Amino acid sequence: MMMSSQTQFRHLKMQVQRKLAETLQLAENHFQRTFSVPTISYELRGVKAGVAYLQKNEIKFNRTLLLENSDEFIRQVVPHELAHLIVYQVFGQVKPHGQEWQSVMTQLFNLPADTCHQFDVENVQGKMFAYQCECQTHYLTIRRHNRIQRDKIAYLCRKCYEKLVFHSEN
Repeated sequence: MMMSSQTQFRHLKMQVQRKLAETLQLAENHFQRTFSVPTISYELRGVKAGVAYLQKNEIKFNRTLLLENSDEFIRQVVPHELAHLIVYQVFGQVKPHGQEWQSVMTQLFNLPADTCHQFDVENVQGKMFAYQCECQTHYLTIRRHNRIQRDKIAYLCRKCYEKLVFHSEN
């Protein structure tokens, strides 16, 4: 029997909470201190799977990417974002994916210290616009495309340093 997406999402939210509690417990045991449970929301849009807001002790997750990649998302993304909050609370302001964060991911959570997910983002990335330079085609988001059109700014290729010229909508 197939679950409704609402029921599936409710189950996934419970799994996220379980994973948070489990990884928070690991951190508390390791650092011999308590950490407050972060506020969680699922309104993140775009291609990011999650974002940690350090000062707010808050994590925003991408609902679509969670629904489409639930096992890997819960296994990797949830601890990834929690690690940012733990590192901030223990070490203060440090590099986002620096040594402290990598150590929490690999030694404490026993996970790879991956900084980017490998999820298919076709359903979340939005409309892309093809731009051409001397050496290749670049695909820009609607935000960058609009900045070029409206504000008359230019983007340069990082390889050939030529100005990107609009080619077509994708």
